[in-house]
Amino acid sequence: MKTCYLIHQSKWLLNSVWFVLVLFLFCSATSYSACNQLDHDSLLSFSLGLAPSSPLNWSSSTDCCSWEGIGCDDKGRVTFLWLPFRGLKGEISPSLMNLTHLSHLNLSFNRLRGPLPPKMFSSSVLLETLDLSNNLISGELLPLSQLSSLLKLVDLSSNQFQGLIPPKFFQLAGNLTTFNVSHNGFSGSIPSQVCADHSMSIRVLDFSFNDFSGEIPAGLGKCSKLQVFHAGFNGLSGPIPNDIYNAAALQEASVPVNHLSGPVGDDIIRLTNIEIIDFSSNELSGMIPRDIGKLSNLKKLFLHVNNLTGFLPTSLMNCTNLTSLNLRVNRLEGNLSTFNFSTLLKLRTIDLGNNNLKGSLPSSLYSCNSLVAIRLASNQLEGQIVPDILQLESLSFLSLSINKLTNITGAIKILMGCKNLGTLIISKNFMGEEMPDDDSLLSLDGFQNVQILGLGGSNLTGRVPTWLAKLKNLKILDISQNQITGSIPSWLGSLPNLFYLDMSKNSISGEFPVGLTKLPTLMSSEINTQVNNSYMEFPVFTMPTNASFQQYNKLYSLPPAIYLGNNNLSGEIPVEIGQLTLLHVLDLSFNDFSGNIPDQISQLTNLEKLDLSGNKLSGKIPTSFKGLHFLSSFSVAYNNLQGPIPSGGQFDTFSSSSFEGNPGLCGSILQRSCDTIATSPTESPSPGKEQSFNTYFVIAGFISGLLVGSVSGSRCATDKLIKFLCFEVKATNQIQLRLDQDKLDSHDWLTRLDRFEEAKKGR
Repeated sequence: MKTCYLIHQSKWLLNSVWFVLVLFLFCSATSYSACNQLDHDSLLSFSLGLAPSSPLNWSSSTDCCSWEGIGCDDKGRVTFLWLPFRGLKGEISPSLMNLTHLSHLNLSFNRLRGPLPPKMFSSSVLLETLDLSNNLISGELLPLSQLSSLLKLVDLSSNQFQGLIPPKFFQLAGNLTTFNVSHNGFSGSIPSQVCADHSMSIRVLDFSFNDFSGEIPAGLGKCSKLQVFHAGFNGLSGPIPNDIYNAAALQEASVPVNHLSGPVGDDIIRLTNIEIIDFSSNELSGMIPRDIGKLSNLKKLFLHVNNLTGFLPTSLMNCTNLTSLNLRVNRLEGNLSTFNFSTLLKLRTIDLGNNNLKGSLPSSLYSCNSLVAIRLASNQLEGQIVPDILQLESLSFLSLSINKLTNITGAIKILMGCKNLGTLIISKNFMGEEMPDDDSLLSLDGFQNVQILGLGGSNLTGRVPTWLAKLKNLKILDISQNQITGSIPSWLGSLPNLFYLDMSKNSISGEFPVGLTKLPTLMSSEINTQVNNSYMEFPVFTMPTNASFQQYNKLYSLPPAIYLGNNNLSGEIPVEIGQLTLLHVLDLSFNDFSGNIPDQISQLTNLEKLDLSGNKLSGKIPTSFKGLHFLSSFSVAYNNLQGPIPSGGQFDTFSSSSFEGNPGLCGSILQRSCDTIATSPTESPSPGKEQSFNTYFVIAGFISGLLVGSVSGSRCATDKLIKFLCFEVKATNQIQLRLDQDKLDSHDWLTRLDRFEEAKKGR
């Protein structure tokens, strides 16, 4: 989630409060004497230890109490050092430990690095606020480190700390209210002393995004004022300690993406103030507590990606403040149409996908007028989409793929009335029906805001529907794995925002239309920036072949791609294809293309995957392809190519399977000398349309900690499996699946991940 995972807002609130307090004290305090000389010299020493580019304008000839970010008491002793967001670089000087009257220290959101000075936490017995968050500080906390007795706020989050938190760290911290060490590399156990008898004031504990292991320590229930407990994205195991339910003031309990096991205890109903429960992506089992509806303040419930069984408790409908419900990827069962969702008037997002729910789409859900996103994919729901869904005027995301719905024509006509709909994924339903394409659909003028449309995997017959030509905001179109015939319409190339097209595994014939080489978003980076600001209601997850997940919240992060493989396309590949310079994936495999491979493909400098296998291409592999520096997946197997295989660049990384089935090709990778190769090779047998390159992906569990962030700095990996999920995805046992190599198979949004989840449930 980032998004669905809720990094509590308390930190920003507290920082704002402290900042206002500092301004008040600065404005109201009266300085009765000049700055203390020791404090003056200590601050200068700190300043000199920073990089020359650090923008502090402190002057040794002026009173340090007048310096930027400094506050003094009436005796000239420095009490405030408040320099967030100043662009400071360098290390923290030990001279700061001489500021023995310092009560508030905030150096957050800078570029400070290196270890902390010894006695950083206890040098000033008056220290109340210590905020070093969002820097590059590293190293370990010294074994004898202790928090001073007056400290109220400690924020070391978003740094590069490692090692253990010392056992005695909290021994004197009787006034501590906020302790945040999230987004570091701390390891070992979460300190059990954090809620000892002397730590009764603590309100916020955040250990998330570290490498903590072992069990959640018992004793959290002793923190009678604890409001926020975050420990997600670690390696924690064991049961959820029952005594945590004694923390009656708790409002947020968030421990996603760990290895927690056992049931969600029935005593959870004692948390009468709880607003957010996030136990997602663990190994929890058993049933959802029957009386969970007694949590009347509950706003967000995330229990997805676990092993929960049984029925959806009817008492949940008493949680009238609920805004987000995610129970995806469990083993829940029952007739969904019997539930009365009409009491959940504040519900904005609901995800019950990948369970064993039956019945029809619940009509009571259409009474939840605040709904913006619904995902009920991969269940056993039957029946038809009814006009009542139009009551959801704010609905922008709808995913119903992999069910047993019928009457696609009726569904499309109704859903065209959902004026705010931006994502519609109804793949793998309506089996064998005809793709709706009558004149009445053209006159409805619907789907004007649809950006993502998934109609794949349903064996739909007919042609590419003409009403698609009116979808000017369409960015992603998947009509793969159907029985569509006819040619590719040239007007697809005039859709101004389309950058991802999957028409693979159909019976489409004719030539590659030149019009398709004029897709605006694949030609101009200026036009492509229109995609950059497109956020999704649910984040998008991808899984490259290294089995580590990455999260994308914007459409622009997805790989611009054209998938036309496994059709009956013929003729030559047009040279104009070189205009699509922003394309990352081009798959024309297993068609009847002939002629030479256009040298202009080398102009697609962003290309990561190129698959031309299983055609009737002749001539040589263009040597200019060596300039495709991002190309990580390449295949021209089973064609009639001849001549030497280019060497150098990415070509030195490809295996022989990328070139097999071309007797006329030569080179060291095929162990075939170019001196002895025949000049007129015999045409190689075609492996047939049904053959595709497959590879076995062995996923030894999904990762326990999700790779989150830094996505903007990495190249968009090929072989991606993309899903519209509500949160971090993690599987817990080994799964071995055979998948089409490098094929982005988009059903819900692309159902490959659904298959992983199905396999997980069946283990």
